[in-house]
Amino acid sequence: MDKLRVGVIGCGSIAQHRHLPEYKMNTHVELVAVCDSNEQRANEVAEKYGAKAFTSYEELVNSGLVDVVSVCTPNYLHAPISIAALNAGIHVLCEKPMATSWEEAEEMIVAAKISGKKLMIAHNQRFVPSHQRARQLIANGEIGKIYSFRTAFGHGGPEGWSVEGKEGWFFQKEKAFVGAMGDLGVHKTDLLRYVLGEEITEVGSFVETSAKDFADVDDNAVCVLKTESGIIGTLAASWAYVSSEDNSTIIYGEKAILRLEDDPTNSLVVQYANGEVVNYQLGKIQSNDSGGQNNSHVIEKFVEAVIQNQEVPVTGEEGMKSLEVILAALESNETKQIVRVRDR
Repeated sequence: MDKLRVGVIGCGSIAQHRHLPEYKMNTHVELVAVCDSNEQRANEVAEKYGAKAFTSYEELVNSGLVDVVSVCTPNYLHAPISIAALNAGIHVLCEKPMATSWEEAEEMIVAAKISGKKLMIAHNQRFVPSHQRARQLIANGEIGKIYSFRTAFGHGGPEGWSVEGKEGWFFQKEKAFVGAMGDLGVHKTDLLRYVLGEEITEVGSFVETSAKDFADVDDNAVCVLKTESGIIGTLAASWAYVSSEDNSTIIYGEKAILRLEDDPTNSLVVQYANGEVVNYQLGKIQSNDSGGQNNSHVIEKFVEAVIQNQEVPVTGEEGMKSLEVILAALESNETKQIVRVRDR
């Protein structure tokens, strides 16, 4: 069959580290267009990948040149661009968090339904082998009843790898809408929902700006989460971990403790109540530290779903449920109350 024609909208770090090289590696697609409001950046990336450069996303989505697009822009543009592309009959892979409000996320989902095109949210933590194995162990009862968890995602902040450094949109509330909690926390809410196999229903949080005095968004957030079956645990998201990145999750069960991405060698360690320990070396989680060399699998899963006309592995509805936990965390911090996650 003919190759899928791809456009990448937003040519910043996530596009340059993940989307562009992973599309380039994929034999089922042809990268034909890139778009960035910064004309010089658009031209440089277009030249590197042999694509046509645009500075207007409206022009790109109405050009008839592309079948699918990746939306890799600042957060406040995710919804308008995704909706415009879907309305133009284009499949969309959108970076996370999918939107800046429940209403925007709902509009994206509706646009996908009306157009009959696919909308996938780039929650890559679902494709990490240790996370997939942990989900299996929990689902088949090997860990028994789950009592608690703690998960963290932290690094030194986007200024270290963003194309614009401290001047970047990540630190500007009107463009980012949320800081570390949205950038990293939404990954972990999605991961917890995926691994535990149930929804998060209540959130209590502290969301602060303590490390980045030049930012007007949060850089440290700590949340207490409760799931529908009553599992309680903590989530930390931070741009203030100045040494190595932390992307670990620990799940405490009746029969065993699961340590995910917590050990430098073993991506999953299962510590059974009887003293037995099983180590799994399943391949390292992808990180900014790796220079984007390892595959996030997001692009290949998206392309596969489009070509085979199957449901995407992370739907708009799934992205929305993970976003809702972040929105509840922000509300909890504002109100100093425990907040129920919006009932669907």
